[in-house]
Amino acid sequence: MPPVALLPSLSSEPAMSLELHPHPPSPQYDEEEKASPSSSSSSASSPAAEDARPFLRRSASAAGGGGRSRRRRTVSEPSLRSLSSHTSRGRSLGRDVGHAAAETFLLTRLAITLLRYLGVGYRWITKFLALICYATLLMPGFLQVGYYYFFSSQVRRSIVYGDRPRNRLDLYLPTKVDGLKPVVAFVTGGAWIIGYKAWGALLGRRLAERGIIVACIDYRIYLIGQSAGAHIAACTILDQAIKECGERECTSWSVSQIKAYFGISGGYNMLELVDHFHSRGLYRSIFLSIMEGEQNLWRFSPEVLVQDSSIKHAISLLPHVILFHGTSDQSIPSTASKKFVDTLHGVGAKVDIVLFEGKTHTDLFLQDPLRGGKDELLEHIAAVIYGGVAAAHAHISVAPLPRRLVPEFMLQLARKISPF
Repeated sequence: MPPVALLPSLSSEPAMSLELHPHPPSPQYDEEEKASPSSSSSSASSPAAEDARPFLRRSASAAGGGGRSRRRRTVSEPSLRSLSSHTSRGRSLGRDVGHAAAETFLLTRLAITLLRYLGVGYRWITKFLALICYATLLMPGFLQVGYYYFFSSQVRRSIVYGDRPRNRLDLYLPTKVDGLKPVVAFVTGGAWIIGYKAWGALLGRRLAERGIIVACIDYRIYLIGQSAGAHIAACTILDQAIKECGERECTSWSVSQIKAYFGISGGYNMLELVDHFHSRGLYRSIFLSIMEGEQNLWRFSPEVLVQDSSIKHAISLLPHVILFHGTSDQSIPSTASKKFVDTLHGVGAKVDIVLFEGKTHTDLFLQDPLRGGKDELLEHIAAVIYGGVAAAHAHISVAPLPRRLVPEFMLQLARKISPF
């Protein structure tokens, strides 16, 4: 499988618009949409805007074709080299500290938004206390990942890909930038409320060490979604496939530009999961508010939608779907992925599932990478991207073996008290 790197242009052309639905009708969206028009123009001369200057150019194949042409963009070797050199020049401690302060402010806003949704209740309070203990135990690893995120020359943070305030992504670059590289777009989890691109820092680092460019999107390519992000990404792909089969408006990207979709610990039938989430502390009233009402649950349930005979032609456009799930996941049971796989098989889609015996909701995404050494999930992903186990091992062998970031006893204790 030849690596193809496809990303939205950051030039003055219309940016690719990923319609990541559903989104919570939280106060932060209202505040951002009410921002004055002058804010975007004034930011053009700021250091952050300078960081977001165009570095990707359209490939020659994009110029030709008629009718429903599909634009493809290639990350070339010179552009990657110039990007890498740009990150090593002009970086100052003051700018890095300023970025860190801005990110911290945004995280605080997201936390306040979550608190406004959840309110106060016994079940939520116990989970909040468990979360504090969980984060404290994993803090040695979080601090090291945070340092990498804010100060590594291989990370480009908050690149603008659209005209809305949260249309930002983080880019993780391999150390070697020779030749074309495969690209992964990652949509993180966050209970559909506090999804944030920095949550993907650990995954981005590990994949970049294996020669893969990773774009962590803030809510053409390989697409990865985790937890709520897996659901959002699945909804986005299916919605785009339906658009391409009908007479709906044209968009700036195509499902054919996505080679594979990886769903990690996701849920795909909201009609069946709403009561489960309620029992876990994501109360029914809150969840229905996020999903824009009970009447819309079916619209945000890919497992239900693909069974509609009126969209059967859209199924043939879907990329290869690979789902990963731990069998001990309590936040979203592994049966959610199993049922979605069975349904996709039934309608003729290309789909596979990998179940990790005894793994929880956070094992695959947090505890296992923090443990260092061999990572089974990443090896599965790399095998698909590079077209086979042997080819993947050739790329992995040149990457340094990840070191342990958190002592084992702390990982085990955090696993036991995890609220997820």
